[in-house]
Amino acid sequence: MAEVYSSYILSTENRPNFSTFVEVDKIPIIDLSQTSQENLISEIRKACEEWGFFHVINHGVSSDLINKVANETKNFFGLSMEEKKKLKRDAINATGYHDAEHTNLTRDWKEVYDCLIYDGIQVPCTDDPNDSDLWTLTNHWPQSLPHFRETMKEYGGEVEKLSFKLLELISLSLGLAGDKFFDCHNNQLSLVRLNYYPPCPFPDMALGIGPHKDPCVLTILAQDDTGGLQVKKNSVGGWVNIKPVPGALVVNLGDVFQVWSNDKYDSAVHRAVVSSEKERYSYPFFFFPGHHVMVQPAEELVSEKNPAKYKPYNFGKYYANRTHHDFNKEEVAGKEIYDFKTSD
Repeated sequence: MAEVYSSYILSTENRPNFSTFVEVDKIPIIDLSQTSQENLISEIRKACEEWGFFHVINHGVSSDLINKVANETKNFFGLSMEEKKKLKRDAINATGYHDAEHTNLTRDWKEVYDCLIYDGIQVPCTDDPNDSDLWTLTNHWPQSLPHFRETMKEYGGEVEKLSFKLLELISLSLGLAGDKFFDCHNNQLSLVRLNYYPPCPFPDMALGIGPHKDPCVLTILAQDDTGGLQVKKNSVGGWVNIKPVPGALVVNLGDVFQVWSNDKYDSAVHRAVVSSEKERYSYPFFFFPGHHVMVQPAEELVSEKNPAKYKPYNFGKYYANRTHHDFNKEEVAGKEIYDFKTSD
């Protein structure tokens, strides 16, 4: 077992120090039902500028549906390993079950299941700019859970609606047209992920998922009441616990929005700690653009005094690079948005 466990052990400087976590009540909670759009946009602007993370309430995704997702998630991860591995992902088709995700080249203490909200979406086979071949992604569904597929498709559809609403509001908060980026989500690669974090015998030496920034446009997260999500906030002393708020969903900006905003908004670094006693479940939705999209700062936010801080990159090729590196656990990590930073 020591040999198995060694792949999860973080270097000393990266291990969670439970005595230094910061408890704050400042993570914004934004009511999407408020009647003043001006006030709503102002709250979102402040949350994006100061945190890159916020809660939303009165968001339109029913608690009954979230409860159904929670039940199906527990049913899925309760299946035998033999059943789950029938749905195992591979280096190209990154959907289905996986129990060997790595962050920063260290194995995460979790199991995951991914499903696309639009089955049959195409992505580049490789990150080679001269390779134009596409691969069709297909979902893998557990046959022994009769309501699983229907529940995940319903959840994906409802959270997608919320994503477009938030996309509009965040765009407006930048002074852009509300529908500025809508076309980027034609043939989108968005997916629902189910996370299971089992109890860990050495929670001070491993992480459910290590420090990272999401490579998407934005992430919407439903979670149980166990807690464990943390955001890095140097101005308040380090890692801040994102306490579960009943009825709320957690929203965080992804790298694509950081580039679109030309660094006006940051994609916040976050992680998940684990417990020696309690398991944890979470249900994120990753809002991705289509593989055809060239990601670059919005032209309205670029000027002679504020030049573009990123070179354009093709999202499909970026996705292929990260998927390949993540699955194959290569010694060199996949590309990050800082790889596209301009010399300025």
